[in-house]
Amino acid sequence: MDPVTARKTWRTLEPIHGMIYFVPEAVEHYRNAGVEDARSGYFASRSAPLGEASAPLVIATFYNFDPDTVRAAMAGVWQAARPEELIDARFMAADAALRRLLGDRAVGSEEMVEAADLARTAASGACDHLHGRPLFAGHADLPWPSSPHLVLWHAQTLLREFRGDGHVAALVADGVSGIEALLMHGGTGAIAAGVLQRSRNWSDEAWTEAADGLVDRGLLDPDGTLSELGAERRQWVEDRTDELALVPYELIGEDGCARLRDLVRPFSRAIVEGGGLPI
Repeated sequence: MDPVTARKTWRTLEPIHGMIYFVPEAVEHYRNAGVEDARSGYFASRSAPLGEASAPLVIATFYNFDPDTVRAAMAGVWQAARPEELIDARFMAADAALRRLLGDRAVGSEEMVEAADLARTAASGACDHLHGRPLFAGHADLPWPSSPHLVLWHAQTLLREFRGDGHVAALVADGVSGIEALLMHGGTGAIAAGVLQRSRNWSDEAWTEAADGLVDRGLLDPDGTLSELGAERRQWVEDRTDELALVPYELIGEDGCARLRDLVRPFSRAIVEGGGLPI
């Protein structure tokens, strides 16, 4: 299979999962579980399948967030809520948000059932490839929900974490730190570097120091754009990420991926148009 097929399929499905980081239902349900701070809710709910994850474990697996931010967010979180409570809260938030953004007709449609079955087949097949995939492995150990729209959400969660773990492995292999990966992403011009800095809560001092280091290594030009060498190195990481993400999509093949994209595209579009993602 062409790795581009896997990337296209992941991108088409990504709003199904990605909205959980932005919808108000998530903040509401994490608070109901005992975690008041929204940032703490994000880190704790996503890491909850790993058990009472420590701040260093979250720093390692999430990779590109300011470490002090993670430590502050995780301080005392497992005294406020148990991991299983936040896992349940996250599923409840996904349920409520998808029902609001898609509507009952789409949630209960035949297209949703078929998409959920295809995505589950792909995600389940990846479970034979746990080595080096800590976030994926944690989420893969959770029981599958029964409702098709939540099956689709959980499947895309697994596919996202599977890809993300591979991406981190490629970055580590290429000697690119989390903050450097953000700067190199910003250097492409695809998204403003300042947005990436703020979303991961890096200080100006740390941001400037990392940028200067990339300029010294010839990976960024002084104006913050990727150099030719930087573009080559970043492409290497992206290519390895695509290759490492192939396994689940190979299980449904080119035709299955094409069908899955066709089925999910209207759902993803509705999520974006309904404000489920800030893009």
